[in-house]
Amino acid sequence: MTVRSKGLVERANGYLETSFLPGRLFTGPDDFNAQLTAWLQIANRRHHRVIDARPVDRWESDRASMLAIPPVGPPHWWPLRTRLGRDHYIRVDTNDYSVHPRAIGHVVTVHADTEEITVICGNDLVARHTRCWAKHQSLTDPEHAEAARNLRGEVIHQQAARAATAKAAALAPDSLGIEVEQRELGTYDRMFTLIEGGGGKEDT
Repeated sequence: MTVRSKGLVERANGYLETSFLPGRLFTGPDDFNAQLTAWLQIANRRHHRVIDARPVDRWESDRASMLAIPPVGPPHWWPLRTRLGRDHYIRVDTNDYSVHPRAIGHVVTVHADTEEITVICGNDLVARHTRCWAKHQSLTDPEHAEAARNLRGEVIHQQAARAATAKAAALAPDSLGIEVEQRELGTYDRMFTLIEGGGGKEDT
């Protein structure tokens, strides 16, 4: 793009920012395009000083000078590859979307278009969300939240079991350096008068 054409594009964008956007609210790309189309029906019939004509009168000549559309359209999504963190969320623009926690620690591929966000781990679909056009939102799939709760419960149980095992091992006599006296088995037989010499007369 040349500097001259870049300036033309920027002036057109500036015109939209100052004449079309102020005071408008949009629910999504479709609503934006619908409002813009209706507004252009009015704007394109105004006489523009720069081109000394109405844009609607120049449309056919501009269309005739355009190049043909390629036979294969460009992809309508952009891919992102990232390793899923322990919080099992991925960020697209300013919004966070939940991913099934079974993908934690794995590299996932995020596909985003104007309608949908999908996340692939290997050949496994681990997230599908409707694209959110609000800002700074967190979108959580209930299935992902339930799986995360179950996973946290398993981790807590495993940690408690390991802690109990370690505590029992720490309190064992051997680990404390305590020597426990060990008598012959016959001593206990004599103590309980099972053999001759019992009745409290066992050897010490």
